[in-house]
Amino acid sequence: MAAGKNVSAVYEASAFDAIAEEYDRIFTDSVIGRAQRSLVHAALRDRFYSGQRVLEFNCGTGEDAIYLASLGVSVVACDISSRMIRVASRKVRARKAAMPVTFVVCANEHLDSLRDRGLFDGALSNFGGLNCVADLAGVAQAMEKLIRPGGQLFLCFVGRFCLWEILWYCARGKWSKAFRRFKRDGHTASIGGRSLRVFYPSASEVRAAFSPAFRLESWRGIGVLLPPSWMEPFFRSRPGLVSWLTRIDAWLGELWMFRGTADHVLFRFVRESQ
Repeated sequence: MAAGKNVSAVYEASAFDAIAEEYDRIFTDSVIGRAQRSLVHAALRDRFYSGQRVLEFNCGTGEDAIYLASLGVSVVACDISSRMIRVASRKVRARKAAMPVTFVVCANEHLDSLRDRGLFDGALSNFGGLNCVADLAGVAQAMEKLIRPGGQLFLCFVGRFCLWEILWYCARGKWSKAFRRFKRDGHTASIGGRSLRVFYPSASEVRAAFSPAFRLESWRGIGVLLPPSWMEPFFRSRPGLVSWLTRIDAWLGELWMFRGTADHVLFRFVRESQ
């Protein structure tokens, strides 16, 4: 492992450590966060079943791992942030019934270290964890060794073209923010008081990074009509509107002419036979 990558991983971990205790309040428990996550969970519910083993990387505070475990799926959930893992573990312990979830501190650069846990039936990375990764091909190589042939791989990225964001900031004359996702070399974002480079790969770039080991089966938008989470203050007092937007988004996000305009994009890959 190159020294530069190790330094980057440590820096990224400290950024997400800093927001671990506040993350659920900021996003998970927000009206927009719950709505966007419900669309992802609907997609997972159709593909993962009781008795399967799933790897979640960039698991954050464990909300998706807990959901999959509630379906009877055995989950190994990892994150670069030890504090995120601490919050996630605390959530599981607070539940009355035992859940088949194991949490592990592991950076994307070290996913190969999970090979001794055997092959998984699928994997998930939700809500933009992979947007902090410059080398998607490296993640794909690790996933190739961890997922059995025929296994499902769900990857949810922050999208490159978010119509909500463009219109909102253009209306306020904030042109740099309106088009920040279009920068091919990414842009610098502040997370937990740290400056991190965030990238916005296109659908074709994501497909290329995970080929040929993984076949892109489908992709859809998450947040075409649903707004980005930073608009929570405006929508918090309008849950009925958010519910209505969610129902339309469930349909609209699958249409090819709209799916690329969403806040997030959810890709579903299938592991090719060896």
